[in-house]
Amino acid sequence: MATSYGKNISISIYGGSHDSEIGVYAKGLPRGFSVDLDALSAFMARRAPGRSRYATPRKEADVPVFLSGLNADGTLSGDTLHAVIYNSNQHSSDYASLANIPRPNHADYAARMKYGEAVDLRGGGHFSGRLTAPLCIVGGICLQYLASLGITVGAHLYAVGGVHDTPYPDTLLDASLLRKAAASDFPVLDGAAGERMRAVIAGASSMGDSVGAIIECGAVGLPAGLGEHMFDGVENRISSIVFGIPAVKGIEFGNGFACAAMTGSRNNDPFLTDGKRVFTATNHCGGILGGMTSGMPLIFRVAMKPTPSIFCEQDSVDLSAMQPVKLRIKGRHDPCVAVRAVPVLEAACAIALVDLLLDGADE
Repeated sequence: MATSYGKNISISIYGGSHDSEIGVYAKGLPRGFSVDLDALSAFMARRAPGRSRYATPRKEADVPVFLSGLNADGTLSGDTLHAVIYNSNQHSSDYASLANIPRPNHADYAARMKYGEAVDLRGGGHFSGRLTAPLCIVGGICLQYLASLGITVGAHLYAVGGVHDTPYPDTLLDASLLRKAAASDFPVLDGAAGERMRAVIAGASSMGDSVGAIIECGAVGLPAGLGEHMFDGVENRISSIVFGIPAVKGIEFGNGFACAAMTGSRNNDPFLTDGKRVFTATNHCGGILGGMTSGMPLIFRVAMKPTPSIFCEQDSVDLSAMQPVKLRIKGRHDPCVAVRAVPVLEAACAIALVDLLLDGADE
């Protein structure tokens, strides 16, 4: 299975949703960097399940245990980092009847066709959003490393259903605004919009259904000229890891698809100077030109599909009998997976940016 990412730092994630443990190996993290383990635990808690009525009731502590790569004083040793999270609250029996009946919009059918009948699909197996927890271990460390360089990454729920949060300002985005959603129990900038989003999620949940969402992510403090053109650009590197997050179906940078309805004169970002630095009057490009950072805020948005595990009756097929069946699933599922995915997007972005910053480090 393709479970690795990175050019300069290499991460490999293993395990399944209902295995005894899930974990990550990471090579190339900056040797000697001191990790704030309390801050890392607080970051992991933002993604952890069972802490909100808007998330799955499955309770997991999601406390990382470091088996290698971290010295006793909390500094990175330079060796391969190996961290595990021990699962403790699996309900595998909820999935016993699904061995031959693929759940609509899950990986079940495609995985069965590729890996055969023995593939583990309990709770989604290795295809589950549960595997974003070890991703957040490395991402949380990368967020701290970026902060030490004066680079801040943040994200918020941009839209749930038809309800929109206040968007990031394209030129005036700063570190304090990027940190704002993380300090809230519901990751938005506008509390009133957050209440309306909660109502949409609760409404879908009460009907046994789910709802999709858009997450907006940003970064400030990046130098201009980071990245490459064509196949090794900033968009490429970020998109590659972002699409490793289950439920992600689309990504746009800056004004994204909206630029298709604009003229060049409206879409272009005029260059300005104060005599010391160059900046742009607008930031429709989202901080990226020709695959390289422009020095303006990096801004992108990610569309996440509704959680496919819903409690409404659905049509499927019994693969053993090759007959149509009605499916009604059991289990514990997020009515809006994007709520807990906000820190996951921050983690993914941070890993990509650290990987980019290390380009040419050994030259």
